[in-house]
Amino acid sequence: MKTIAVTNQKGGVGKTTTVANLGAALAARGHDVCLIDLDAQSQLTLHLGVDVPAEARTVYDVLTRGADLRSAAVTVRDHLAVVPAEPDLAAAEMELVGTVGREQVLADRLAGADLPYEFVLIDCPPSLGLLTLNALSAADEVLIPLQAHFFGLQGLSGLLETVSLVRQRINTRLRVGGVMFCMFDRRTRLAGEVVSDVAEFLASARGTDAPWAEARIFQTAIRRNVKLAECPSYGKTIFDYEPQSHGAQDYDALADEFLACFSPPAAATEDAPPAPVEEAPAGPAPAAPEPDAMETSDASETSPAYGQARTPEQPDASPVPFAPDHDAAPVDAPSDLPAASPSDLPAPVEPAPASPRDDVHPPAAPEPVEDASVTSAAVETHADELPPSDGGQPPTPSPPWSDSPWPPR
Repeated sequence: MKTIAVTNQKGGVGKTTTVANLGAALAARGHDVCLIDLDAQSQLTLHLGVDVPAEARTVYDVLTRGADLRSAAVTVRDHLAVVPAEPDLAAAEMELVGTVGREQVLADRLAGADLPYEFVLIDCPPSLGLLTLNALSAADEVLIPLQAHFFGLQGLSGLLETVSLVRQRINTRLRVGGVMFCMFDRRTRLAGEVVSDVAEFLASARGTDAPWAEARIFQTAIRRNVKLAECPSYGKTIFDYEPQSHGAQDYDALADEFLACFSPPAAATEDAPPAPVEEAPAGPAPAAPEPDAMETSDASETSPAYGQARTPEQPDASPVPFAPDHDAAPVDAPSDLPAASPSDLPAPVEPAPASPRDDVHPPAAPEPVEDASVTSAAVETHADELPPSDGGQPPTPSPPWSDSPWPPR
């Protein structure tokens, strides 16, 4: 059994949403999962639609009254159970003040209970109080949901300091398994900068004894999706409320990446004998079958209409429509077509009569002035006698935006 604390001291980053939907995705894959609601707001309990009767045992009874953890678990569906919370949990920190080893109460309850689960996910409160210390003391791994904002980075810094202290003094096996981004928007520059800063920080700790030396950034980021905010009000997970939404797709992909990160590797069977190899019978090899006349010699010529799309390495060899092929040989007309008679041919089209403007000859160019003593008035008079160069019509005025770029603004 692997215990994972989903924590971040900053609120509203997606801790409860991640525990509920990730646990549901793992249970759908056949893994036995137990969720522990360690937040006095009991939002995980509400998210799963669990109604806690007044006489039911909760995590408050487990911490303060020594109740059995297994008896407090409520089965939500196949392979998924939850230890619910209630508002009385807010008083647990005050009641545990005088208890010796109050930081390890939850760890002792988990060690004393024979739980039939593969994963235990703990939903921590948004603080670094006694309840969060109990979760870190009982956990093997820490999963940190993070929002790609500046305040999220500051919360991450304080959380890592607390994890380091807990590892030094209480839980030596504790380590940070990974950081995942919730409500992520790839279109913003800030999101990319925050991811880059976190990746650079985790890379600088490689090879050290820090609890986050082997931490990873999950490649699956949970996109901002309104369906994830709606499903808790119906007491359902995202897979029950809207299984085709982006939120369901993201948490389904996160479950696969989670199993690859947190599941123990399967034991290799080194002593297993190799599988026997069947020997081919002696004799001549069978001849290859003759290809059908209707089949083409190249498999790439299969029509895409049958679901086999052409790859870039095998481009479509069909000619471009309306593109003439000058190198192709002329094609003879079929012999079975009837010969065309002169009566079937269309009548020739006579050219349209020329307009009067086509008969107007262009005016002769004015003779060059040889005498330099001609006055400017004579030149202007000679110019007034010239007909327009476009056949007698005045010049067309230019549009008002001719000197400005197109289109007009």
